[in-house]
Amino acid sequence: MTATIIDYDAGNLRSVARACAEVGLAAKITADPRIVSKASRIIFPGVGAAPSAMKSLKREGLDAALIDAFHAGTPMLGICLGLQISLEYSEEGDTPTLALIAGRVRRFDFADKRLKVPHMGWNEVKPVRTHPLLDGLESGDAFYFVHSFFPQPEDASIVYAKASYEHDFCCALGVQNYFGVQFHPEKSGRVGLRLIEQFASWDGTPCSPNA
Repeated sequence: MTATIIDYDAGNLRSVARACAEVGLAAKITADPRIVSKASRIIFPGVGAAPSAMKSLKREGLDAALIDAFHAGTPMLGICLGLQISLEYSEEGDTPTLALIAGRVRRFDFADKRLKVPHMGWNEVKPVRTHPLLDGLESGDAFYFVHSFFPQPEDASIVYAKASYEHDFCCALGVQNYFGVQFHPEKSGRVGLRLIEQFASWDGTPCSPNA
């Protein structure tokens, strides 16, 4: 099985590829929409800003390829910016995004001005419903975050995990064959590698049979 990692000038690709190799998942980095359209599974990573990311996706024709792959049922994993631009709109630069998922991306705006933005570091991830990619997640398990914005899906039932930074926010969501995380599994040690390993064998079914 091979994962196709989307290259849209949003960084962090080599870290994702190394994490895939750690769990025995072959990975190919590409900016070619023809390869994306034929992919058996897709990792949509990203570090950067929504406006420049969308510009790059459109320039390469990757926006249409990702939309087609989603509707074709290809298992997809969105990471950080990749998750954010999978929703309909981002407050970052007032940017319309891919609209794979109904909802918007909001900037952290705290009453407590001592809290720093971006939110950086290790945070506990609390599952709110079961999903194959979160199997084995235990109380206290933490993942690594670097972000100033967070996803706010329109449908609360697609939220699979939350984290807290002054207030709870969605940090993992799933729709059909798509699963997205706000944290960086490729930088999160054992628990992050486990999520990627579970993605490697995921068939795109949203929930476990016993969920």
